[in-house]
Amino acid sequence: MPRNGGPQMVDVSHDGRRVYLTNALHTDWDRQFYPDGIRGWMAKVDTRANGRLDLDPGFFVEFEDGVRPHQIRLHAVDRAN
Repeated sequence: MPRNGGPQMVDVSHDGRRVYLTNALHTDWDRQFYPDGIRGWMAKVDTRANGRLDLDPGFFVEFEDGVRPHQIRLHAVDRAN
């Protein structure tokens, strides 16, 4: 299924090794920019020591219709797998 809505909200893990992205802003803004609706998603990008960024193909969350993820809030302690 096609995805719409580019990355809007970004949060970086405390160790700087992971970047989490979601595609929703706020309901009113989403309606303005995506009048046909928006399918919410969340993705993770892994950072590398050489500066490279790699999209994690094993971590892509698609939300059901009407659910728009806004911001990732990481706790003070997060652990890498």
